[in-house]
Amino acid sequence: MDISKQLEIEFSLKPWQVENTVSLIDDGNTIPFIARYRKEATGSLDDQLLRELSDRLTYLRNFEEQKEKIIAAITEQEQMTDEIQLAIENAKTMTELEDIYRPFRPKRKTRASVAKEKGLEGLANALLEQNPSAIPEELAKEYLNDEVENVEDALQGARDIIAESVSDDPKGRKLLRFAIKRNGIVSVKGAEEDLGVYEMYKEYSEPVSKIARHRVLAINRGEKEGILKVNIDYDKDVACEMLYNLHTKGNSPSTQQITEAIDDAYTRLIFPSIEREIRNELTDAAAESSIKVFGENTRQLLMQPPVKGRVTIGLDPGYRTGCKVAVVDETGKVLDTGVIYPAPPHKKIDEAKKIITAFVKKYNVTLFAIGNGTASHETEEFAAELIKELNMGIEYMVVSEAGASVYSASKLAAQEFPQFDVSLRSAVSIARRLQDPLAELVKIDPKAIGVGQYQHDMPQKELNSALDGVVEDCVNSVGVDLNTASAQLLSRVAGVSSAVAKNIVDFREANGCFTSRNQLLDVSKLGPKAFEQCAGFLRVAESKNVFDNTAVHPESYKAAKALLKICSVSENDIRQGNIAPLKTQVQTIGTSALAQQLDIGEPTLVDIINELSKPGRDPRDELPKPMLRHDIMGIDDLKEGMQLKGTVRNVIDFGAFVDIGVHQDGLVHISQITNRYIKHPSEVLKVGDIVDVWVIGVDTKKNRISLTMKQP
Repeated sequence: MDISKQLEIEFSLKPWQVENTVSLIDDGNTIPFIARYRKEATGSLDDQLLRELSDRLTYLRNFEEQKEKIIAAITEQEQMTDEIQLAIENAKTMTELEDIYRPFRPKRKTRASVAKEKGLEGLANALLEQNPSAIPEELAKEYLNDEVENVEDALQGARDIIAESVSDDPKGRKLLRFAIKRNGIVSVKGAEEDLGVYEMYKEYSEPVSKIARHRVLAINRGEKEGILKVNIDYDKDVACEMLYNLHTKGNSPSTQQITEAIDDAYTRLIFPSIEREIRNELTDAAAESSIKVFGENTRQLLMQPPVKGRVTIGLDPGYRTGCKVAVVDETGKVLDTGVIYPAPPHKKIDEAKKIITAFVKKYNVTLFAIGNGTASHETEEFAAELIKELNMGIEYMVVSEAGASVYSASKLAAQEFPQFDVSLRSAVSIARRLQDPLAELVKIDPKAIGVGQYQHDMPQKELNSALDGVVEDCVNSVGVDLNTASAQLLSRVAGVSSAVAKNIVDFREANGCFTSRNQLLDVSKLGPKAFEQCAGFLRVAESKNVFDNTAVHPESYKAAKALLKICSVSENDIRQGNIAPLKTQVQTIGTSALAQQLDIGEPTLVDIINELSKPGRDPRDELPKPMLRHDIMGIDDLKEGMQLKGTVRNVIDFGAFVDIGVHQDGLVHISQITNRYIKHPSEVLKVGDIVDVWVIGVDTKKNRISLTMKQP
């Protein structure tokens, strides 16, 4: 296989794009670096496509390596033919490859291998010839020996050998696999009386070709829990007829023996194997889809706009142990902590109000971040009432606690806040999540962030790889302040390992703030290659060089300075935001002519101009701000037809969950998102979107809210 050609076809790319991209990957460049600083080489491919191409490149190379191993194994057995060699070389999938290799794969002890040991392979071959004049019973007599005492034993052994041969035949398996995928039925039955959340699957069936991916994951989980029984149904007579057509010749006396062997092969060997294959394929496809949804949701959550410049109180609600309180300043530094008891069983509301009011006035607090866990609703009621009484323009937001407890109990949190207990660390994390979601959430295992579906059922290696890629892309697209970033955040920067991230922090603590990007080269174990990969993503606001606080890469500083000179703009003008002359000159000369004059690519020039227009900019600032609240509603306040504004919290295969400010998120089913047909909710919605919704159903007993985005 020509891997480059295959990638060109699959990704609709030009040969030079594939050649350059593969070369950059093979040279050890990171995906964020390639996406941001090698646009001329790749044709401006984005990070997501680059990751997909990199993953596919790895798969195809492994596939070719597997072909070579199989060719070597069959050749070693001295059974290689031109036909088999060609079939292997033309195989397009791992399944095809496995089918070809199946007859040659070393097998454990089977009924067929036992029969061969008894000397019955010749009889099996004689029956397969299906000679019209040959009588099976007469043929069998020639193979009787000490281990084969009678004719029926001989014929049974021969049928076992034929059954395995039929099972190993690639043509038959391919034909049946296609037919079962096309016309098979996934059949589900309840294994218990009380099926709980799996009630809809008590007696359920759906074509293999049409079953929704989230239902595959649901029935898999139910089967794993022992609550459901799942199998694939397909007409055995139809299947065996296909195999008869492949392996029988006319109507000789041996035909009955062959058909019996085929029936046995299908029931005992072929169908169970293909059923497993198809179930695995359905699961793999569902997992791949779910990982993509999880990745995209995580991307949107990490890229939520920060709430900057506001002193914030983080509230980690609780009943018996109280609500933990942490006051953090505009930069996330902890100013004060405490515990209040506004919820049952204590209900010390007046005392709690005094403590929070004192914090508000002492530190000029303007924002509350409330965790959405246990006692969240009571804490929200308390906060809303206090905000109304204070009348100081304070706002609040309920923040997802997903993963906060895991982080709070982690070694990382203990190192960051050795003086606080676990619950107080959680309150700090909740406040910081609102102030800067990305910087705080990178400290948490992406799986624990809670914006996916069935994430614990996913292949963990693939899930971790995908989510790590998402986190890396988000961190590098935003950029990282070299003088304030935690080691955890720094370790997500392209080219920076965990060890190097720690060394950066140690260097900062020993030598004070970085005053230029070039100082990175003084950090232990951060060599020229790592510097090339990471430098453009690290910001140094304290540097005298204005470019150090932008995404302009050091390799482009010379061109950037020349650009300013051509446009008669100084670095001081850039610092002060006086960019009108720059824009005027660029429009007058044109980016194409300027790029030629500066001897750089036009995409790089455009990026430099954008960066100099907004030094130190945060791309998240251009996104819709999170919706902050002053008051509170409960589920009992909801009425059908009521219009509300909400924030999308999770997007899944069958819809989206929207926070409408009543503690319980409402579900907008995929059919209620838009009037036009969509395959997936992500075509319209993403995590963090502010949307208008209407209530179409409220079930207070089950705590369920149904919403629509279609205006009544």
